[in-house]
Amino acid sequence: MFWAWLGALLVGISLGLLGSGGSILTVPVLVYLVDEPEKLAIAESLGIVGTISLAGAIPYAIKNRVHWRSVLYFGLPGMAGTYGGAFLAKYVSGTLQLVVFAFVMIIAAIMMYRNHATLESSYGDYPRYKIILEGIGVGVLTGFVGVGGGFLIVPALVLMEGLPITLAVGTSLVIISMKSFSGFYKYLDVLQSFDLSVNWSLLVIFSGIGILGSLAGKKIGDQVSQEGLKKGFALFLALMGAYIIYMNL
Repeated sequence: MFWAWLGALLVGISLGLLGSGGSILTVPVLVYLVDEPEKLAIAESLGIVGTISLAGAIPYAIKNRVHWRSVLYFGLPGMAGTYGGAFLAKYVSGTLQLVVFAFVMIIAAIMMYRNHATLESSYGDYPRYKIILEGIGVGVLTGFVGVGGGFLIVPALVLMEGLPITLAVGTSLVIISMKSFSGFYKYLDVLQSFDLSVNWSLLVIFSGIGILGSLAGKKIGDQVSQEGLKKGFALFLALMGAYIIYMNL
């Protein structure tokens, strides 16, 4: 189990260093290091990601760096979408979910390779219904493959809601936690139909180690180049995504 706890620590450190994208490591760690079935790994990933994101969001909320209107327009529809994505997972194989997950990793790599600092804000001139639809779409993806989706949410909040990066990150963490818990709740029902059950001790310990890792990652991130880290991590995600596709196809 040593490698599993080390993986949990790396997930947390990645979240602390990069602000988003680290949670996408959770499913591969659970599948390849803990040897969990695909659907169980995705379900537990949602619980873990939701817990770590909630803990990370608290300091932002205390400093008033959460845009609650965006949580309303993006987060609540996202919860519905995540629930729907988890519902769809009941009718497809775990292998298909992993393949879709691998393609999401590659998309995440491309998104992370871009510099979010270059995004220009539109300051609220984006139609509200499109924001709601975006929230539902990202939510479905979250529920189907078990990722938080921060690499999609942060740019969306900047471009559509006109939020500065610092405010978008805190808002994203709140939205990720909401969506993840919504999907996790539905997966409890999905797992029963496959005669699977959540390993609660693993989830709690993994989440705790991940939270500690995120605190350490934030400290490290203050001392190193964020741009270099993001590009290096993006390359790692692309390679991991290609490996998962190779293993499952």
